[in-house]
Amino acid sequence: MTGPVTLISESPEDPYSHGRAASVVLDRHGLVIGWSERARTLVGWSAEEVLGRPAVEVLVDPDDHAEVFEATAACVRQRGWFGTVPVRTREGRRLGFGIRARQVIRAERLREWYLVAAPAEEVVQWEIDRSVMDGLFRRSPIGLAVHDTDLNILRINRAIARIGGVTPEEARGHRIGDFLVEADARIVDAGLRKVLETGDPMIFTEQPCRMATMPGKERFVSVSAFRVEDASGRVLGVTDLVEDVTDRHRARRRLALLTETGASVGTTLDVETTAQELVRAAVPDLADCVSVDLLESVSRGEEPVAEGGAGPVRRTACLTVTAETERLLFRVGTVNSFPEGTPQARCLSTGLPVLEPSIDVSENARALGHGEVPPGVMHSLMVVPLKARGLVLGFVSLWRSQLPEPFEEDDLTLASELAARAALSLDNARRFTQQHRAALALQRRLLPRELPVHPAVVVAHRYMPAGGATGVGGDWFDVIPLSGARVALVVGDVVGHGINAAATMGRLRTAVHTLADLDLDPDEVLSHLDDLVNRLAGEQEQDIEGAPGEQVVGATCLYAVYDPVSRRCSVARAGHPPPVVVTPEGEAAVAELPAGPPLGLGGLPFESAELTLPENSVLALYTNGLVEGASPDMEAGLAELCAVMAGARRPVEEMAQAVVERMLPARPNDDVALLLARTLTLAPESVATWELPAEPTAPARARRLTADQLTAWGLEAMTFATELIVSELVTNAYRYAGGGPLTLRLIHHQRLICEVSDTSSTSPHLRRARSTDEGGRGLLLVAQLTARWGTRHSRDGKTVWTEQNFPPLPGGADGGPAG
Repeated sequence: MTGPVTLISESPEDPYSHGRAASVVLDRHGLVIGWSERARTLVGWSAEEVLGRPAVEVLVDPDDHAEVFEATAACVRQRGWFGTVPVRTREGRRLGFGIRARQVIRAERLREWYLVAAPAEEVVQWEIDRSVMDGLFRRSPIGLAVHDTDLNILRINRAIARIGGVTPEEARGHRIGDFLVEADARIVDAGLRKVLETGDPMIFTEQPCRMATMPGKERFVSVSAFRVEDASGRVLGVTDLVEDVTDRHRARRRLALLTETGASVGTTLDVETTAQELVRAAVPDLADCVSVDLLESVSRGEEPVAEGGAGPVRRTACLTVTAETERLLFRVGTVNSFPEGTPQARCLSTGLPVLEPSIDVSENARALGHGEVPPGVMHSLMVVPLKARGLVLGFVSLWRSQLPEPFEEDDLTLASELAARAALSLDNARRFTQQHRAALALQRRLLPRELPVHPAVVVAHRYMPAGGATGVGGDWFDVIPLSGARVALVVGDVVGHGINAAATMGRLRTAVHTLADLDLDPDEVLSHLDDLVNRLAGEQEQDIEGAPGEQVVGATCLYAVYDPVSRRCSVARAGHPPPVVVTPEGEAAVAELPAGPPLGLGGLPFESAELTLPENSVLALYTNGLVEGASPDMEAGLAELCAVMAGARRPVEEMAQAVVERMLPARPNDDVALLLARTLTLAPESVATWELPAEPTAPARARRLTADQLTAWGLEAMTFATELIVSELVTNAYRYAGGGPLTLRLIHHQRLICEVSDTSSTSPHLRRARSTDEGGRGLLLVAQLTARWGTRHSRDGKTVWTEQNFPPLPGGADGGPAG
């Protein structure tokens, strides 16, 4: 074997291909019986000189006979052979040739050998080229893909196959964008198409590369691509080389995040604003959820404890991209003392960051008092201290759940740097928060902290205090359960600001709860509130006579009662903005209601109107600060509110947040209360209604119907008591209703509700019967057998209602429905 060997040729060709290799045929005795023109060219022997002669004698040097005989023996044994042997040319030189030999059988005793030969250096070159190509496609760590002119994949190497999670065979014929999420696929296809059309190569271009099978897994690649052409310049396709640079991209992004945070955190001397800027800077680039907890003393503007982060903390800011995580987090403003051993408690006590690459959220939530959550929900957590001047102000908790990669030490270093910069701004701002915090505390104590869960509505609410340290206002909202599975929705606004407005708001809220317990119609409730506001105004005039101060002389209010059985909502308003109704189809409009005068004018009537709300309608109640904002044009504000609430169905919490973000981009000049309620209906099988004639047989029929219905509901254990209740109520209605029809209704939801309606306006009263009285004990029996009972009046008569608790199940749970 002689001559130089080039490692990689421009276009490797098979040396054994037709026209490049020599062809020789030998008979069974080793005589040459076939000799190609290419054989003459390579070794110099003509066909006339070698035909009929032994091949060993003509073509092999005597010194090489042993090697050739050994190869011949192997060839005979295997009926074929491949290897390299020395060949003697006509000039006497010895050249190495790669030989492929195969036995050819022409007849039973006529066997020949067909040999194909090529110079050994060409064979070696070809093998090297094949090895390099094989290495690129099988062992190279850099991804390689070859596409045709339609960008369909002709071949990919194993590196790209590993990135895409497919085999080379599965990828063939597809476009590379078929395996990516749509947005990333468009970027990749556009880049390759440009290379194919212009011929300009793409060099180290970074692109997002999220696989369609794992859309939540972040990945970035560096792509280089060039156009493939044949010898004549015809375009055959495009080839691209792909390298995973996710780690490098993340490092640059972390540096950019630090730079951006330095400019965006600490723009104001407000603790809450600074904390919110911190969580916004970290979500979602660093974490899916970030919360800031400050020591309660720091949140009030006081000095932090010098001995370390001991004591309760207040949730100052929180931002999350996942509803699941939000459900497990304390709300902003909540004061907590984290149990010993939790990551938060360890960070607070030591002043050192804590990294939990994998933490069971269900266990952590139970430790923090959230109750039971689905087990096995795993997240990654970092808790870093907020330290300034050597003192711990609080800590930042960072959660990751959307991305499968847990937090690493580099993430902890970045989070610690972010926290250190934010802590300096927080320490500068805390001195200015004491008065503002005191005002907010007063407002929140007067507003409902938790709204009841009710089967008639799903509610979401927002309360935004006015800007400034003295922005205490009188806006309020309420959700009040009523009899018959109904619910009252209330929003009100006391005129003015300050302590007097807040105190008046608290008294009005209490009055509304009292009036709601009387089951009055909305217009009657507003009439009573009107009288109360007049009395409060008179009291205040006496309190501040001769002294300067703000006088609260009025208020507005909207009171609505929704019945999930009839789907009717009765609404009355006193000088308050009308509600917005969103249909299940997503159409939003302002409800047409009688306006009514503001509370406190006295003597003017209020009027109720009824709306029929299909299931999954949304009723929006709000105060004027939401729609007026910085502009006094309420019509424009109402139009914008309808626009933001319209559209596809979404959770009321998401809708409420969208309203706040759209309508209140900054802290408002006036207090804002927002209450959204999505209407529900009771299933038809949960309500049973019968009309009974006012005759002596009515009680017996009512008992029979009740027993049958309770059996159908699986409440046989309640039959005896309920029959007694129904019998007493129907008997009273028959005796005193004046001959009108009676209506019996049973409702099966969180409690068993029994209602008997008649046309009489007289109300039954509970009294103590003397031993000589024949009657008067029925209502006493009803009161003993029920959890609650009462009477509500309507224009057509009255309804006496009772509520019974379900008997406990064997395991101790309530026997009623889950809803």
